[in-house]
Amino acid sequence: MSDHKKIAVLGGGSWATAIVKMLIENIDTIGWYMRNQQAIDHIKENEHNPNYLSSAELNIHQLDLSSDIDYTVKNYDILIFAIPSAFLISELEKITIPLENKIIFSAIKGIVPETGLIIGEHFHKIHNIPFKNIGVITGPCHAEEVAMERLSYLTIACQDEEKARFISKSLQSWYIKTKISDDIIGTEYAAMLKNIYAIAAGMAHGLGYGDNFQAVLMSNAIREMKRFIKKVHKMKRNINNSAYLGDLLVTGYSLFSRNRQFGNMVGKGYTVRSAQIEMSMIAEGYYATKSAYKLKNENGANTPIINTVYNVLYKNKSPKKEFKKLSDKLD
Repeated sequence: MSDHKKIAVLGGGSWATAIVKMLIENIDTIGWYMRNQQAIDHIKENEHNPNYLSSAELNIHQLDLSSDIDYTVKNYDILIFAIPSAFLISELEKITIPLENKIIFSAIKGIVPETGLIIGEHFHKIHNIPFKNIGVITGPCHAEEVAMERLSYLTIACQDEEKARFISKSLQSWYIKTKISDDIIGTEYAAMLKNIYAIAAGMAHGLGYGDNFQAVLMSNAIREMKRFIKKVHKMKRNINNSAYLGDLLVTGYSLFSRNRQFGNMVGKGYTVRSAQIEMSMIAEGYYATKSAYKLKNENGANTPIINTVYNVLYKNKSPKKEFKKLSDKLD
């Protein structure tokens, strides 16, 4: 792939900001679409995002900021989407320029609620983008630690190895290590599922379960993830690799995890709605749970943890009673 391909990030949240910070290390000009014009004006004046990762310094001389999504799509070849999945379709509906000739990389750790598809499948089926032009950027990596320049690891997945290596090279630095993968479907499903398991871990913590139970929960979660992904996309993969197990562990245990925080609030007695209102950021696992539950029913995967989270979030079942049932199923 030509090194002259132009890269843009679409999204204004913490993960979008982290990706922009990583790209600044290697790319002279980065397109950046965010819908909040006030945030754009603040970044131009103060060189940091006022709403997310405000400690991350951003060189505005390298940024082509715009609140016009058509402008960004028109002028850039590679589009890295970091828009929360709940808002993806509403943002895509603003685009009047065809996406077929664009290269799409998803940094969205979720599922499109309206279609029930992971992001790559959504772009492929709805926007007719070939899989060779679709990639995934996944962890294990928290945006907050990127802002602090703590050593972090990324996995870049794409069927086209040249494109994966290009994005890998564009993101790596002295504090970011990258590796590539050809398991675009598996890594994206893993990124979606780990948010559900992080909600479960948060619920358990909120209910008062300790470290011993959390260890068993995570051990069962990685095996459940393996069963689920094998049903939807069978190929040779090592589920213990960082893109799967590592991403699960950091999301399930970290205090930075939005999904763990959401689950913790529900476990402590918040209603789902009140927990959502109090949080300032989207917990992708909430939407993923409904879609994963539907998929597992279609594919016949054995998923007691997903079932438990679904019962609490969507059937208004008691977290205490549901986790008591779950504890008898884990090993």
